[in-house]
Amino acid sequence: MTSTYRATLGKPVNTAEVSDTAFALLDEQGTVVAWTQAAEQLVGYSAGEVVGRSAALVLPSFERVLAMSTFVERCRARNGWSGASAVRHRDGGVLDINLRISMVQGRDGAVRWLASVTDIGVPPGEAGSGSVRGSLLDCAPIGVVVRDLELRCTWVNDVMEGHDGISAGQRLGCRVTDAWSGVEAETVEAVMRQVLRGGTTKVHEYRTWLPTSLGLEHPFAASFSRLQGADGRALGVCTISVDVTESRRVRERLAVLCEAGARLGRTLDVMQTGQELADLAVRLFADFVTVDLEQSVLCGEGAPVRVGAVGERLPVFRRAGLASIRPGVPESVWGRGEAVPRPPDAPFFEVLRSGRSYLEPIMDTAPGSWIDQDPALAERIRENGMHSVMLVPIRARRVLLGTALFVRTKNPAPFQEDDLLLAEELVSRAAVSLDNARQYTREQTAALTLQRNLSARRLCGGMAVEAASRYLPADIDRGVGGDWFDVIPLSGARVALVVGDVVGHGLEAAAAMGRLRTAVHTLATMELPPGELLDRLDDTVQQLAEADADAPDQTPTIVGATCLYAVYDPVTRQCTMATAGHLPPAIIDPKGRVTFPDLPTGAPLGIGLGVAFEAVELELPEGSLIALYTDGLVETRDDDIEEGMHRLGTALARPDRPLEDLCTRAMQPVQGQEGYDDASLLLVRTRSLSPTQVASWALSSDDTTARRARNLAAGQLAEWGLEGLEDSTKLIVSELVTNAVRHSSGPIDLRLTRHNVLTVEVSDAGTCSPRPRNAGTSDEGGRGLFLVSQLSRRWGSRPIPGGKVVWAEKDLDPRH
Repeated sequence: MTSTYRATLGKPVNTAEVSDTAFALLDEQGTVVAWTQAAEQLVGYSAGEVVGRSAALVLPSFERVLAMSTFVERCRARNGWSGASAVRHRDGGVLDINLRISMVQGRDGAVRWLASVTDIGVPPGEAGSGSVRGSLLDCAPIGVVVRDLELRCTWVNDVMEGHDGISAGQRLGCRVTDAWSGVEAETVEAVMRQVLRGGTTKVHEYRTWLPTSLGLEHPFAASFSRLQGADGRALGVCTISVDVTESRRVRERLAVLCEAGARLGRTLDVMQTGQELADLAVRLFADFVTVDLEQSVLCGEGAPVRVGAVGERLPVFRRAGLASIRPGVPESVWGRGEAVPRPPDAPFFEVLRSGRSYLEPIMDTAPGSWIDQDPALAERIRENGMHSVMLVPIRARRVLLGTALFVRTKNPAPFQEDDLLLAEELVSRAAVSLDNARQYTREQTAALTLQRNLSARRLCGGMAVEAASRYLPADIDRGVGGDWFDVIPLSGARVALVVGDVVGHGLEAAAAMGRLRTAVHTLATMELPPGELLDRLDDTVQQLAEADADAPDQTPTIVGATCLYAVYDPVTRQCTMATAGHLPPAIIDPKGRVTFPDLPTGAPLGIGLGVAFEAVELELPEGSLIALYTDGLVETRDDDIEEGMHRLGTALARPDRPLEDLCTRAMQPVQGQEGYDDASLLLVRTRSLSPTQVASWALSSDDTTARRARNLAAGQLAEWGLEGLEDSTKLIVSELVTNAVRHSSGPIDLRLTRHNVLTVEVSDAGTCSPRPRNAGTSDEGGRGLFLVSQLSRRWGSRPIPGGKVVWAEKDLDPRH
């Protein structure tokens, strides 16, 4: 007799839940008729001590039950018995066990009982394995076949027919080779003979393909154990067959999740993490996968989408992951990075509203379904045979990060609930990585936005200097730090050159830098000399530090900041500079000679030594280079500051070359290296105004001064071809000169400068800064400065040695 089913026997497998099980064969009265070595190892009783005696010897809980006449009837009614029990060890101890009693049948209706006993106790270091063993043999149906020494079947249970398709009548009295043909049957009998000789339990895996199945192979674990009589000799072989499909599926899914933990989130790139999820799912259980992420997750800007948020304005989702078993991913209409529209009735909206997954084991592709609302999508679905789909939301802390779509095309098996559970677990692990990447992206975007908004966007040197710059953060990933530089236009065609450095990197350093930069801009508008400006800036930093100290949870935002502030005047070619703990600038004259001026160093900002900052004034030839930099440019792990300054000077000793080229040369030593501090460079080339662009006069202080000043200004405007500015300029000159005559003593100077704008400057020996006031209707004076503010684009005053300058600017185009 040969069955129509096919089976193959695999190599021995390490299936502890089968091989560690003890077996005993009982008759209808509960007497042990056969014993195994595993049973002897478990309870300590040999076959000679147990066979022929009641099972109650080792099963104390069955002493009363086995004596009852209803034992057989109860087991017959239940087709066996299983549950937790206890077994008595030979040394007197008691072991907690899982006990299962299965009925086996022989010829002429004879009945025997096979008791399988598994130790519940879990050895140290093997937590969880005991529960796996118990779940497999206590819950899964087990097939039992008992064979004699000639390997003929003598006892069998009804479960075996479901395993291999052979009925009990066909099996009883037959050998394996009678049911199986070929090498597999001979291999099985060889294993059994080996067990009969050695007594060691063997566990093998075999697979069957039953004609009644869907054509899929079915894995089983088969255990071969020798049954012994009272004299210890072999009586036969007991074969236990266990369906390990579910057990294997659990292991495979655990392996999937372990692999997911290792492969997902290896970077903080949300696009790459989305692609990793798609690649992993396709390789493991799906044929086609897409991962679509909400737009704010990708760009790091915008409000996150909350689960259940379905309103008039739907969030935009973009494709981040795309994978298929087919080359080129023909199933997808949209590529990575593209926005993905949704048909109005698509399951996506239910997932978005509820935050729960969607499973459609058999996809409805009939005409009139929701897929027909998107013809391109419907065509792809039908062309590629998409028949089963799962849509899982990617969420973290009630924030909807996106959705993951899993589809089967070539795999004929539809998705089931356990597939959905695996997909959800996989997506939840990916969600952690995506949320970390999202938080990082948002932080990086915020940091870069902060840096961009706080840093100089455009260096405007006007007619005074030509400027170029470079900035290389130590934290390349975040791109933010505490360095800053600026070129600030001042009155009279002058410019302020600033470079500063706040200790530290990241958002805190960038925020501190922003506060300092704002303070410098505010003080620069007051037209303060460099030394005095640093004095005021030092006071500001101390006040900020004191305010931070009042908040116990507030980390001081400005610690160890340095700054260099310089003012260059293109009319006089004078450069006045002062430093608060910052390195001196490099000055390269038009012939390429490099100097680092000896400046009074001054203490870093906020130290509070109470020593005024001193300024140094230098006269620079036209075309000179001034390089302001931070220590990250000249100090590296290999070179000290002096070597770095020499290297910087050498790189800049070609003042005739374009500034951009010089900046590139100066940054090359630190470009591409792992820096430990930000590196910044502000490079300017000085200009000077032609004498024809400046006109100045010394005026006496009397009643005719204002009239003479108006006439001088009108004549100069005519010479420059700016007659259209004459009327308004004469009024400005008249008001400023009149104020100087009234409120000061000594000589008065008038200067007109034509550069980007027309600047009117009146200097005197007075120290009181002019302030506009609201004049009453009956007041005869008090409207002069108000008139100046109306006629000029801006005006102000600045202190100078021995007095002050009041100035006003007008656009050269008289229409402005």
